[in-house]
Amino acid sequence: MITVYDCRFENRPVRKKTLEKSGLSLYTFLHRVHEEFSIPKSEIFFVVTTDRTVVDDAKFEELQDSSTIYLLQNRQQALPVATEETINFIPHYNTLLESGTFEYIAEGQQGLSCALAELVDNSLSATAKNEGVRTIEIRLLFDKSAVIVLDNGCGMTTKQLNNWAVYRLSKFTRENSTFKSESEGYVRPKPVPRSLNSDISYFGVGGKQAAFHIGDSVRMISKSVNCPDVHELVLSKEEFQKKERNKEDVFEGTMLNRKPGDYLHITNNEAFLRDVIKEETTKDSFTAVVITGVSPKHINYLRQGFEEWTRQLAHIYHYYIHGFDGNCKTDNSQRSDAGPRIDILATLVEKPPKTPRSKNLRQVDDDMQTKYINSAVDTFKFMATTPDGGLVEGAIRYHPFLYDRETYPQDVNLHQGPAEEIDDENESGTVNQARGKRDIFECFWNGRLIPYTTVSEFDWCRRPSKGTSVPAECYSRFSGVLFTNDKFQVNSSKQKFMDLELKLKEKDTLFTPVFNVQKASKNRNLQKEFTQWLQKCHEQFDKQVKFIDYKGTEIRKDMPNKKMPHPWAIFSSIELDGKIYKEGQILKSQKTSPILYGTVVNFFLCGDHKGDVFATGGEVEIKHKPEGLYEELTKVIPITKIDRTATDEDIKTHIENERKKLPGHLKVDWPEGELENAVLLAGNPLGPLKVQIVNSDGVPISSRIHAGGQGAGIKLGVLLRVVYNGATMDESMDEEVFTIIAPYVVKHNGHWFKKIENLSRLGKYTLTLNAVVIENEATDFGGRELPSYEHKFTIKEGNAESFTVTELSPSQHVGVPFNIPLQIKDRYGHPTKPPPKLQPVLQCSGLELNYEKTTCSGILLTINGVKAKGRLPQYQQDRSYDLNVILPGLKNDKQTVRIIFFPGKPHSLHVKSKTNPVENGNPVSFEIEVHDEAGNITANPKQKVHCKISGLLSVMKDCSTGKIVLDTKPINQKIVNGEPQMLKATFDLPSHQQVAPVTTELMVTPSSRISRMELFYQDEEKLEFRNNETIKWQAGEVLKNLFYKLYDEAGREVPITAEIASHIEVTWGKNIDQRDFPKGRLPDLQVPTHVDEEHFCQVSYLDKNVSSCFKIIPLPNEPARLKATPLQNAVKLGETLSGNIKLELMDKYENITRKLTATCTESFSVEAEGLDKTNISFKWMESNHSIEVTGVRFRSGSLGSREICFSYKDFTESVILKVTPGVPSQLKLVSGPEQPLQVLNGHNIPEPFIIQLCDKWGNPSPDQNTNVKIECPSSLMLKLTANISMPVDAEGKACFVVNTVKGSKGHYTLQFEGSLNDKYIPGPSVNLTLLPDPNKPVRLSVDYDTSARFPAGGKFPVFSVTVFSDEGSPMKTFKPADLSMFLWEGVSTVPPEAVTELKCRKPIEEERKNCYEFREEEIPARVGEYTIEFSLKPDKTEDHLRHQITVLVVANEPVKLEPDCQPPTPVVFYCTDITNRLLVENMTLKITDQFGNLAGQGLNGTVFISIKCPEGGRNRSLPLFEGKTSTLHISLKEGSAHINRLAIMENSPGENGSRYILLFRPEVTVPPTSLTPFELPFQFYNDAENQQKKFELMRKKDELTNAAKNCEVLSESIRKKRDAFENKVKDADQKEFSLRNELNKRGVNIEHPSSITAIEECLKEKTLEVEKMEKVRRRVCSISNRFSGPDVLGMVGHLAFVADDDAARLISWQLQGDMDCVITTTTEAAHNIYKDSGGNQQVTAFDSIHVPQENRPMPHIRNGHELFKPPGNPTFARDLLTYPHKQQSCDTDKVKKVFETFLGDTILMDDLHSATSYRREVVKNDISCPTILTRQGDRLSARGKFGGAQNRAPSIDKLKVFGAPLPERYYLLKEQIDGLRSYRAAVEDKQKVEKDHKDHSVKWVNELLQNETKKNGFTKELQDIDRQLESASVRPGKRGAENSAESPGIVTKRPRRNSVSRNLLT
Repeated sequence: MITVYDCRFENRPVRKKTLEKSGLSLYTFLHRVHEEFSIPKSEIFFVVTTDRTVVDDAKFEELQDSSTIYLLQNRQQALPVATEETINFIPHYNTLLESGTFEYIAEGQQGLSCALAELVDNSLSATAKNEGVRTIEIRLLFDKSAVIVLDNGCGMTTKQLNNWAVYRLSKFTRENSTFKSESEGYVRPKPVPRSLNSDISYFGVGGKQAAFHIGDSVRMISKSVNCPDVHELVLSKEEFQKKERNKEDVFEGTMLNRKPGDYLHITNNEAFLRDVIKEETTKDSFTAVVITGVSPKHINYLRQGFEEWTRQLAHIYHYYIHGFDGNCKTDNSQRSDAGPRIDILATLVEKPPKTPRSKNLRQVDDDMQTKYINSAVDTFKFMATTPDGGLVEGAIRYHPFLYDRETYPQDVNLHQGPAEEIDDENESGTVNQARGKRDIFECFWNGRLIPYTTVSEFDWCRRPSKGTSVPAECYSRFSGVLFTNDKFQVNSSKQKFMDLELKLKEKDTLFTPVFNVQKASKNRNLQKEFTQWLQKCHEQFDKQVKFIDYKGTEIRKDMPNKKMPHPWAIFSSIELDGKIYKEGQILKSQKTSPILYGTVVNFFLCGDHKGDVFATGGEVEIKHKPEGLYEELTKVIPITKIDRTATDEDIKTHIENERKKLPGHLKVDWPEGELENAVLLAGNPLGPLKVQIVNSDGVPISSRIHAGGQGAGIKLGVLLRVVYNGATMDESMDEEVFTIIAPYVVKHNGHWFKKIENLSRLGKYTLTLNAVVIENEATDFGGRELPSYEHKFTIKEGNAESFTVTELSPSQHVGVPFNIPLQIKDRYGHPTKPPPKLQPVLQCSGLELNYEKTTCSGILLTINGVKAKGRLPQYQQDRSYDLNVILPGLKNDKQTVRIIFFPGKPHSLHVKSKTNPVENGNPVSFEIEVHDEAGNITANPKQKVHCKISGLLSVMKDCSTGKIVLDTKPINQKIVNGEPQMLKATFDLPSHQQVAPVTTELMVTPSSRISRMELFYQDEEKLEFRNNETIKWQAGEVLKNLFYKLYDEAGREVPITAEIASHIEVTWGKNIDQRDFPKGRLPDLQVPTHVDEEHFCQVSYLDKNVSSCFKIIPLPNEPARLKATPLQNAVKLGETLSGNIKLELMDKYENITRKLTATCTESFSVEAEGLDKTNISFKWMESNHSIEVTGVRFRSGSLGSREICFSYKDFTESVILKVTPGVPSQLKLVSGPEQPLQVLNGHNIPEPFIIQLCDKWGNPSPDQNTNVKIECPSSLMLKLTANISMPVDAEGKACFVVNTVKGSKGHYTLQFEGSLNDKYIPGPSVNLTLLPDPNKPVRLSVDYDTSARFPAGGKFPVFSVTVFSDEGSPMKTFKPADLSMFLWEGVSTVPPEAVTELKCRKPIEEERKNCYEFREEEIPARVGEYTIEFSLKPDKTEDHLRHQITVLVVANEPVKLEPDCQPPTPVVFYCTDITNRLLVENMTLKITDQFGNLAGQGLNGTVFISIKCPEGGRNRSLPLFEGKTSTLHISLKEGSAHINRLAIMENSPGENGSRYILLFRPEVTVPPTSLTPFELPFQFYNDAENQQKKFELMRKKDELTNAAKNCEVLSESIRKKRDAFENKVKDADQKEFSLRNELNKRGVNIEHPSSITAIEECLKEKTLEVEKMEKVRRRVCSISNRFSGPDVLGMVGHLAFVADDDAARLISWQLQGDMDCVITTTTEAAHNIYKDSGGNQQVTAFDSIHVPQENRPMPHIRNGHELFKPPGNPTFARDLLTYPHKQQSCDTDKVKKVFETFLGDTILMDDLHSATSYRREVVKNDISCPTILTRQGDRLSARGKFGGAQNRAPSIDKLKVFGAPLPERYYLLKEQIDGLRSYRAAVEDKQKVEKDHKDHSVKWVNELLQNETKKNGFTKELQDIDRQLESASVRPGKRGAENSAESPGIVTKRPRRNSVSRNLLT
């Protein structure tokens, strides 16, 4: 049997059925599914398992009994509701064999970390293949008593989750797939360093064992990567026990399959799980282990020991978290991140206001492995292998002795085994050892710690008894770790190795060091390697000088060659002899020459050290101070030569004295004065200079530096440099001009520089003086720049002495002004300003020169407006001239320039004509010249002459040379009477407007050309045809004897020659005999046959230059026939034809003859079948000479075409009229449900009623003005898709779809009626029988133990709820999730807002499967009356069923004694005043249950009162009650005892400031369970007056402090609410804006936030448009599609749509043999269909289809270009197909390829003529042409054949055709409607949020102000109390003060602390 869920539709209930599988194939099983779930054969759906594996034939054979499958629309479809799957988790047989070895070893609560580790192991295995971060979270929800472990791993399928539930089913024996063909066996992971392979979820035991060790119930929630469903399984101790009691199968349960985020099945008791489930929607895969029922003992440990157990987990998974090198904090280069990062998070959530605590185990830095790694300085690695493949990777770490302490980490692990007893004899030798008696090696299995197995040592690492120089204590300074693979056995809880130490001590086990793996060593060799390593560690690391703050390692270049290869570690500080020396600290050397003073640069230690290290050697690098006094900047000395006795003050004094030896600056003197304004004229000298070198105090230092106080010092000089900086001080232009070094001159007491000559280059200069070392001319010494001096100056130009002519063009034009620029220069050629009042003189031979003025600008003098005048020689127009420029007054005053002068600008035109006068028809020639103002012919580019002659087109000719000859086109003037014509010719230069135009006259004389033609008709008389004359002639006759004549311009007749006749053309006739043209004769003219055809005729000569034309209008001939024309072709049966019939007489050419007259009407007659002639009349119409026939009416006969025959004399004519149905008069039922009609109450009528409107003869009438309605009895309610009344459609039909029929059981009649213009039309009636619905719930029945008692906090009895259907029988077809139980306090029919909702469970008894039970539900903890309501909501749109009962909750068992109201903490004093000795007053004690309900009815006894010390308090004297007694008792009646007054005795004993407990212990005569006594703590003081006052002040201060805190909490709460509302407003705005933009992209224009009304209007408009589209009748494919399935694409006819009717007809006809062919994706599926149909169904497999090349062009296109222009609009037929939107993209691609195969390159064109032409042109280009279909219905085959019935398509109604698609706008509208609905919801939400925010804002402001005012008042009072407390003093007490260990000021705080403790306990 297989369980099948129908989950195809989200908006329909999910149906569940159990079907038989045995003996069925997949095909027959699918047939069964179609029948059981009423699925149409044409519908496509997917059959998948709960793992979302598609079930094909192979998978179906492997499908096991009791499996569960889904019916879905697509494989990844989300489940609409949660589904259930029955699974078995019977334990594996290994449980019996190994069940005794699995329990946790740890004592107390420490085993919890190991239990949690079991769950983390599973998560590590699940995340092993993650590519990103592997996340595991341990979430502790102590307010829900729950522990949750979540991971982002691969998740589990239903099969894998079932495997998990089977106890002891290890990964080696389990099957991970539903199907054997897909199951995979266990594959051992590849070897990785330290076996960190995550393969640690191993035995099938730990997860369940750990879960039930922690809590009572475990819920597994998981989702795998490739499945969209979430699988959920719950196991609980309670369920196991209950099944055992009821003798049910314990190891059978239910797995829940649901969509992510679906938490409808979660009860209110587990409401916290809803937040966990909500997180599912953001995850691709995950697993969550939810453990509930965690014991309080576990909770306390997990809360209080949070740091401890997280540290233990960090220790267990240290190398998974930090990589195989571990958590090395000192050197990040040692980190190894071979795989994705693993984050293990621990989160602790408690009740508010406590904030959650969270820790990533990566942050734990105090676990033992971290301590071992970071305190070790070196590692010895080795490897061990066993014969059976066991591999152990080991490491030993050395922890050195540093200065005064051991660095071996102290053990913080509390989970070690029992401590061994210390041997007294060896105690002195072990106390100071680093490791003590702890074992060396911790052991890891597959990378995780096995906590309770350690290995003490191996023979090769044990200290030898003799023969070693390594100190004994070194053998206690190393720790070790062993990493094993899974060849070594561990117990099922992974706490102990079973055989590790035994295997490692076997003789076949081979140990090797890892650095020499290739050579297997013996144990003694390994021992030697280890001893050498240990000796090295001791020598290198057990040191006393501490090097701190490692900076790096380098190879020092300042060392001798033999030491250069050694690396040196660099440190920034050291600890030497208890003193710290740091980088930058000043120090002094000792025993060096010279003694060094300076600062520390670095500390060096030879060797490759990293991190802090101890050593005995090392060196220090010192930087000399003061800087600049020493040529060597730094020096390296041994650390031992640091003078540790020198003080900082002495060192600083010495450095300051040395600093005065350094040169400070240069002192410069100018003996002849410094430059004025720093400017020097070119050629003037610079200097002399005197320079002195002085120190910082201004004292000359004799130009020597006395370095180090030895020798004569360093001799200095002064370097002088003059640098030319250019004109802009650009450093890149710097050029050294002069340099010299001056030594010290004693007589000048300084350095002397003479004058510097020859500085003539203009620009900016820099004079630099720099102190230098004479020996090497260096400008620095000791790393410090020597002093310098800088002086900047400028050299400027001198006075003017010469000039040059600049930028003058070598060519100029006569009369055109130009400028002559002159540059003035000094004697060095530097440009300078011109002197004032210069008057230039210009000279040029042969030409006259003058100028306007001169202008000066800086160094330039410009002569402006220079003009040349004169005539240039004709033979040499570009002659060169010498132009002399003279400037009187300058030393060199004359310059000569060679220049060429050209003619000037155009000034005038000169025109001459060679041919004047000219004969008409000839051209004219003109000579044209362009002159300048001097008369020179001037040539200019683009110089064009424009000639304009009246009557001719303008002429433009280029005249760039200055002289041209212009020829016009022939002149053709109209000559009148042979007289000559005068014309004007105008010439101008358009580009030179300043040149005046020139006009001349031209005479045109007549020519002898032919200029006129005359036409005439020669018969008995001559008829001349004037040009454009209209001539009327008899239609169809021939016009003969036409002649023509020609005349010239002078009016002379021109003889017609053969040459002239050859140029004569006429517009009529085709084959013209031109032999008559020389005779002047024209061809005969045929007159048109139709009178409305005017014929234009023309005779022309020389291409119509000379022509004559006329127009022929035909006249009608004699009558030849009678013509009848009806104005309307249709008439209703029984009615008169509304339009008339016109009769006319026509001639033989169909021209109206107009021969009919008024007297002709009597000669007409008419005949027709069924014609009523009584009202027929014939009327003559004078306007058009026709006869009009009226009164045509048919009384009987069939519908369709009727022939009417008219007769007149010998003429007869027939006309066809279409007879249509008559006036509607009746309704007929043409289609409907089968009779007799039976309908279930509340259901629909399966088939619609189709009503046809007919006339009285029974013919269908399509009058759409007729309304049809359906009438039914008032007791019956119908719900239709459309209105109950509707108009008929275009076919006269009305369709009534009845969606719902409701009423009482019985027989009814449905009556159909119609109306047209308020006229009643009778219709048919239908009898209907309404049956009760067995699946419709109408009543709830609740059965429970009415005599049961309801104790508070207990369990309700079982409530059995039965749901009765409409027919009165119990039903269970609804979803159990729809049945709920609601519980609220009080008695009311309407539930309050806060109610408790509970869900039902399956019944236990086999005979009560039709009822649903609410079991084990908790009774409220408070007594009183409660209302229980049982509610069924089968449909959220309907009213749900309810059933209410009232119960009385009573108190539970009595458990404790407590007061009716909690008294304050008493404070009593050592005094006589009774008011200060009262403990309690007027207090009533009552016996209650655990929830505080009164439970003492019938209980009597005694309450004993005594005083005791708090638990843990030391023994001290106790106060006594009045009467000096330590015990009192009072009577207890009906569970109640009253105390009037209870006080201590006067001057009672007791310790001052001590806390005591007042104990009230009840004893009853009939004791129930033990009753808990009531305890009341109180304070005792021995200084009554002072302490009472201070106590009152403190009490008041506490009250005010709490009140102030409450105000602050309230204010903060208000602010949080305000912020939350503001965030809601922002989110709502953002959502509205986003959805509005999305709508705009979809074409719905909403620029601003719209109103709800506007959105509704838009939504209504779009919805109506969609409904209208859906109602439009479309073409559908009539082929039944009976085949479906995952491997079936469908029938060809259903795979595509065709919009165009013609194309649909033709393509369907072309594929008529393939339309019912079924397309499958695989050949296997095709064979199955072939087999199941007995070979009758044709089928094609997609995987066997050869798909032709895609994107082939049309045959007439090659290489992207058309070979010819194709006629008939050719297109590929396959391009006219469209595909359903519901198809997936992959299916659409397959379907396209199917049609490419079936249709190939078939082409569709307009008509057959175009098709044949197209094929002819294609074949001409040697290209094959495919089949062509035409829209007219013809087919032109690929072989060229057409014609015949086989190539003619039948009508569309005779074919099985493709359906028509919905318009694309339909799908756009659907998207817009969805968007509008979302936008409407967003706008509503936004308006609601904004309104709520506005409503609350004012309230929040007022509340904040009130709270602030209250808080300020409380603060003032607190300040006043503080002042009073400060002024209060405490006097000594009377007794007990000497025993008080606390001050009185502290005593007053104790009552508050104890009160808090008591409240927490109670």
